[in-house]
Amino acid sequence: MGHRIFILSPAHCGGERAQLVFNEGAQFPLARRLRSKEGAPLGDVFAFLSGLYFRGKLAYAQAFAAPPPGVPGVVVITTNEGLRGPSFPLTIARLRRYARGDIDLRDARYRRPLQRDAKILAAAAGPDCEVVLLGSVATGKYVDLLLKVFGPALRFPAEFAGRGDMSRGGLMLRCVDAGRELEYVGLEGGAPRHGPRPPRLAPRA
Repeated sequence: MGHRIFILSPAHCGGERAQLVFNEGAQFPLARRLRSKEGAPLGDVFAFLSGLYFRGKLAYAQAFAAPPPGVPGVVVITTNEGLRGPSFPLTIARLRRYARGDIDLRDARYRRPLQRDAKILAAAAGPDCEVVLLGSVATGKYVDLLLKVFGPALRFPAEFAGRGDMSRGGLMLRCVDAGRELEYVGLEGGAPRHGPRPPRLAPRA
């Protein structure tokens, strides 16, 4: 099997679930960890903020990553710190900074760190390593920059087309359960990024 790494799109850090952890009086375990000096793992925080979608992406990527030696198999896009691993420690102060950032390539605070880290990752992984984006490809907010860095190595799951976030999350969790990897297609040459809505997923066993 060839080498493969995953880039995950971020959770929304300013939504209703984020307000739960920003509440100074919150006493549930994740909120307390965020307020501690050590912080909480980025993957755990984003899974809480995003729910099923990010949880599915993270479980899927961790199950099927096959990185070259010394290269991280899973990294996550952030609003202002480029790419970070799922175990990267987040404090409440850092999460607030994420919440103030915009996923917009016109914003240098987002674009420059992402471009820097993507180039470092591309050099470390090499041209023969597949780079799979688990995130939206309908707009250019991730793809336009990543495609310039990774070129034909950048791919995405064909079955994402036409699905909403919840459906994608459920699909990936079912794939992990079954040990079945999705088909990946390239983003160059006009690959379809949209499609008809597929049938509803069957309930998980």
